[in-house]
Amino acid sequence: MAIVSLANAKGGASKTTAALLLACEFARRGDRVAVLDCDPLACMTDWFRHGRNDGNLFVLSGVATTTLSDHLRRLRGQVEHVIIDLSGAADVLVALAIGLSDLTLIPVQGCVMDARGAIQVLDLIRHIENNARANINHAVLLTRVNPIVTTRAMRRVKLLLSENRIRLVDTPLVERTAFRELFERGDTLSSLDPAKVSNLAKAQANAQAFANDVLTLLSPTGEAVRHGPFSSMCYRSQHVSEPAVLPV
Repeated sequence: MAIVSLANAKGGASKTTAALLLACEFARRGDRVAVLDCDPLACMTDWFRHGRNDGNLFVLSGVATTTLSDHLRRLRGQVEHVIIDLSGAADVLVALAIGLSDLTLIPVQGCVMDARGAIQVLDLIRHIENNARANINHAVLLTRVNPIVTTRAMRRVKLLLSENRIRLVDTPLVERTAFRELFERGDTLSSLDPAKVSNLAKAQANAQAFANDVLTLLSPTGEAVRHGPFSSMCYRSQHVSEPAVLPV
C-alpha cells in the first residue's frame, strides 16, 4: 500500500485538485484507492458524495490527528493507494501525515506566496528528517501552469526551487478547464463530455503523465516503495486492527 500526501501551508495551491486527479487516474487503471480528506473545507468529500466516480475510489472524511494512523492500519491490505488531502497549514496533523507517507507532494502555483507556503512545509520536512534520522521522499508539483507561456512569477518560483535544490515532479499540472469542471459537475476526466469541455484529451494526458511520475517517485528504477519514517511504529506495526469496511 503506497501512501501519498499533498501539503502546502497556504490554501488555494491546488492540493485537492491534484489529489483528485491522482486518485481518479489510479482508479481508472483498476487500482483500489482511498482518499483521506483532512481538509476542514471537505471539497473532496463533497465531490465524492455528489459526483460520478469510479467504484474503485472512495473518500473518508473528517480525518484528524487522533484518527489518521488508525485509518491507515485498517486500510492495510484493502487498497493499493492512499491519497491524503491535507489542509492549508503546517500543523501536527500535517507533520504526522508526512512522516507516515511514502511520498509527500507539495503543490505550488506560479506565485511567490505559494512558494512561501511550500517552504514552510519543506522546513517541516527537514525538521522531521533531523529528528527521525531518516530521509523523507518529497517533491514539489507545479500547478495551474500556463500551457503557452512561462510567466515572470513562474520563472521566479522555479529559480527559488532550483537554488534550494528542491526536486520537481517532471510533469506540471497545466491550467485546464477540465480540471475545474471536475468539482463543478462532480465528474472524473473519464466521464466528462469532450463535446462540452475544451481540450479534454490534453487534460487526460496531463493527468496520466502526472500519475506515471508519481509512481516513478514512489519506486525509483523499479525499487520497492520507500515507506515513511513513522510507518514502522504505526500502520506497518504488528498490531492487527479490524479491516476497514469498504464499499462493494
